[in-house]
Amino acid sequence: MKIVIRIGGSVVATPINSQLINKYVEVLQKLKAAGHELAIVIGGGALAREFIKIAKELDLGEEDQDDLAISVSRLFAQLFVKKLGALCCGRVLTNIEETASCLAEGKIAVLGGLKPGMTTDAVAALIAGYINADLLIKATDQDGVYDKDPKKYPDAVKLDRLSFDDLPKVLAEKKHHAGIHQILDPESVKLLQAKHLKVLVLNGFKPENILLALKGEKIGTIIE
Repeated sequence: MKIVIRIGGSVVATPINSQLINKYVEVLQKLKAAGHELAIVIGGGALAREFIKIAKELDLGEEDQDDLAISVSRLFAQLFVKKLGALCCGRVLTNIEETASCLAEGKIAVLGGLKPGMTTDAVAALIAGYINADLLIKATDQDGVYDKDPKKYPDAVKLDRLSFDDLPKVLAEKKHHAGIHQILDPESVKLLQAKHLKVLVLNGFKPENILLALKGEKIGTIIE
C-alpha cells in the first residue's frame, strides 16, 4: 500500500516525547519491511505555536509566522530522519518533486511543512493526492473524530465513519490561519475530497494503532 502518515506535533512534540518517537520509528520499520510505500509528515506542535506567538509580538506578518512554524516542524522531522537512517533519504524533504524521487528510490519520505499558508495537514493531503495514496493516516491527540470537541464537551461522541460532506459540520475552523489546530484543517479537507482519498484518524499516542488498523481492526475514524 501507498501510505501517508501525518504525525501530529500535539503527539510527539507537546512536550517532546523521545520514547514515542522511538516507537514510531519501530512501527515505520515494520511497515517498510512489510512492503508498504511510506511518506511521513511531522507537525511542529506547541513549539511551532510559541514561535508564531513570538512573531506576532514582533509584529511580523502571517507569512513570516508560518515560515517560522515550518522551520520548527522540519526540526522535528529531522529527528525522524536521523533515527530512520538508511531507510529514508537522509534529509528532510522540502518539495513534492523531492518526495516523489525519494519514494521512487524505495525510501521513506520524511517532511515537515512546505510553504507558508499550508499546514502540515495540507502537506500530507497534497502528497497523498500526488502519489495516489491508498490511505492517509492522521495520528492525533484524540481517538478519532467526534461530533463536537471532546475537550470542551464531555458528552461528545466518537464517530466510526464519516463522509467528507459531513466533515465540515464537526470542524470549528473554516479557513487557514497561522497555528490552526484541529483534526483536519480546511485546506486539507478540500484536497482530500477532490482526490477521493481515504483517511484514518486515530490516537497517535499509541503508534501500534497504525499496525492494528492495517490488520483490519476497528480503530479511530474512517473518512471517505
